[in-house]
Amino acid sequence: MKNKIIIISILILIYACKNKQVTEEISEPTLNENTVGLSTAQLKNANIESNLLEQKEIASTIKINGKIDVPPQNIISISAPMGGYLKSTNLLPGMYIKKGELIATLEDQQFIQLQQDYLLAKSKLHFAEVEYNRQKELNQSQATSDKITQQSLAEVNIQRIMMNATAEKLKLIRIDPEKITENNISKNVNIYSPINGYVSKVNVNIGKYLSPSDVIFELINPSDYHLMIHAFEKDITNLAIGQKVIAYNNINPEKKYQAKIILISKDISPQGTAEVHCDLDVMDKSILPGMYMNAEIQSSSKKAFVIPLDGIVHFEGKDYVFLANSDMTYQMLEIKLINSQNEIAQIEFLNTEDMSKKSFVTKGAYTLLMKMKNRAEE
Repeated sequence: MKNKIIIISILILIYACKNKQVTEEISEPTLNENTVGLSTAQLKNANIESNLLEQKEIASTIKINGKIDVPPQNIISISAPMGGYLKSTNLLPGMYIKKGELIATLEDQQFIQLQQDYLLAKSKLHFAEVEYNRQKELNQSQATSDKITQQSLAEVNIQRIMMNATAEKLKLIRIDPEKITENNISKNVNIYSPINGYVSKVNVNIGKYLSPSDVIFELINPSDYHLMIHAFEKDITNLAIGQKVIAYNNINPEKKYQAKIILISKDISPQGTAEVHCDLDVMDKSILPGMYMNAEIQSSSKKAFVIPLDGIVHFEGKDYVFLANSDMTYQMLEIKLINSQNEIAQIEFLNTEDMSKKSFVTKGAYTLLMKMKNRAEE
């Protein structure tokens, strides 16, 4: 009987010890809302890794928005120097045209009048020169006065001025005065493309009267597109002429365009930005003026805290890391994500406490976040 009592006592003691051990394993320390704790068993299954933070040389990347722009010297406005009615054109926005290609024909009675004035001035000049030569010979034999000879010379000069001035007006509307005769006077004037490029705007229709100040067409020379980005005031000090830029659009973000900064504006807009002009290394037909682009600019390298991306969680619009405490608890700290490269992120802590000798979760951070959320829901 005595042996039975001893055996039962031993069994009760063993059961109590096991129960206490289980209770210890599943118990968790008292936690606040930003701290999560794990038991020994949970820690083994969670696959969580922790390490001291590293400081590495890492180049920060400035991300800016912009668009493809055309410099003023590459935008050509086509006008009719003397006005006229538009007789014909086949241009449409987006069409590619070659230099010297006929793009429009105008007609107006003033073109006829101008050619007539030139031929009359040319004829009168010829008559004035003949008369002057005759008066010059008569003057040499004293058959006429010097005054008459001088008047003949003045008439020659007047007619030459009239003819040359009219010739220049004809050249202005691209009519060669040397080819005009009384048999080929035309009421039409042709307009030719001065560049190889694309039609950007067509502002007229057939039959419309155009004044000299009207812009008929707008052409774009595609040989010198550039990227124009708007840099925020805080980023301008990190930019420099010659700095490399990587640009891409939202339609095809995988395709990268290389560029370099060629000009930084000294004026800050009311929105707190300055224009930065970048020269594209290679022109691409898929790039069009006005196309919105994203730009990434690498600034100078500096030492900063880095942590694997697996150690960062994004929750309710903010970024966090977990500080690993010695008692198997993890404290969630808000950080500022500066940049990321090759699965490594550059971060800044919002407080000024020294974090260089503290251990942080580098793998399995989302497991801790899920446990924290589940605890809050309970």
